[in-house]
Amino acid sequence: MGVTTISVRPETKRLLASLKGDKSWDEFLLELAEELRRRRLEEALKKLRQIPMDAEYEEVRLRLGLRGSF
Repeated sequence: MGVTTISVRPETKRLLASLKGDKSWDEFLLELAEELRRRRLEEALKKLRQIPMDAEYEEVRLRLGLRGSF
């Protein structure tokens, strides 16, 4: 497995380091990304649940803020 470097400002690194505790950077950042993905999914599901089941496709796309064609 290869590794890479991510450049961040010193203030950002200090904040992240204070949050990561004893975890490795890889473990911490993966956990952080998974948590963000989970929250975004929860928000999307919440929005979907607020749309009436009989809504038209275009109305659903507008309410969810989707653009472009699928």
